[in-house]
Amino acid sequence: MAEKKETTKKVKVVDKEQSMQAKSIFSTLLTTEDLGLEHRAVKPYAFALWVRALMQNWRQGTVGVKGRSDVALTRKKPWRQKGTGRARAGSARSPLWRGGGVTFGPQPRTRKLKVTQELKKRVLRDLFWRLADENHLHVLDFVADKPQTKKAAHILKQASLTGKVTLLVAPQDFTVQSSFANIPTVQLVFFDQLNSFNVAYGKDVIVLKKDVDTFKEMVAQWQ
Repeated sequence: MAEKKETTKKVKVVDKEQSMQAKSIFSTLLTTEDLGLEHRAVKPYAFALWVRALMQNWRQGTVGVKGRSDVALTRKKPWRQKGTGRARAGSARSPLWRGGGVTFGPQPRTRKLKVTQELKKRVLRDLFWRLADENHLHVLDFVADKPQTKKAAHILKQASLTGKVTLLVAPQDFTVQSSFANIPTVQLVFFDQLNSFNVAYGKDVIVLKKDVDTFKEMVAQWQ
């Protein structure tokens, strides 16, 4: 019985080593040294401020209702002021009446909140430093001549990236965009549209091997 237990332990160790080797084939990690990032603490308020601005600016602001001056009803007084036994009424457009206007209802509007470029750089530098320091910044070697969602999903599975991930993509790389677009756990973000909300979407961030140099050039601008 003791020999059986030892053999099972050896098999488990071998399986774990094989899985780690298979994972390293499909995925490698970027470290803080690779990116040349230095740790500079950023207050959570800066991150929250940028997220708040993003959420506000993404709102369409197209909601709107009609007030009493917008309703297509007559302006004539419904009945005379006195002598009818009913409550006095001045207009059928009154908010108290069915079909009347809405009191203080929402109106179409556009609100724009701005965040400084310096704050954006500091927040992104802090986010990617944490991702690299905690081994959550991955490099995948994905090459395809045409969109292949099956191949993309297989690589993610082999690299043990089955949870929510953010994939950084070049804007003109339509093959990669089409390959990963239909995978529900993957969020595509263009290099020129990086923001704190999308970077913090999932636990891991992925950069393709062919885009590593572009990514490093972008990170160098945050120093």
